[in-house]
Amino acid sequence: MSKFTSELVDDLAAKLLIGLSPEENQMVLDEFAIIDENLSKVDSFQNIKTIEPMTHCLDDFTFTLREDEAEPSIPIEDALRNCDKTEGREVEVPKVVGGEN
Repeated sequence: MSKFTSELVDDLAAKLLIGLSPEENQMVLDEFAIIDENLSKVDSFQNIKTIEPMTHCLDDFTFTLREDEAEPSIPIEDALRNCDKTEGREVEVPKVVGGEN
């Protein structure tokens, strides 16, 4: 596996349309160094290639899906009674992005 470099991190950040400061770039490199170290520990397990992957942590895990049955909803008027502000059949919420209006 190729090692992460500062240039590679900058290239990936540019492709994701995010800019990284030199400190953030170093933080990403430090994080990936930890990930690489942990992956190398997994690679050191004997016969790791012969171990079958688990699909669940419990060997005897079983589940039963319930029937998908449509049920009537509560009337819209009852649902809107729980809201502080409404406009017609819609809930009015405070603006959280782009200013104080």
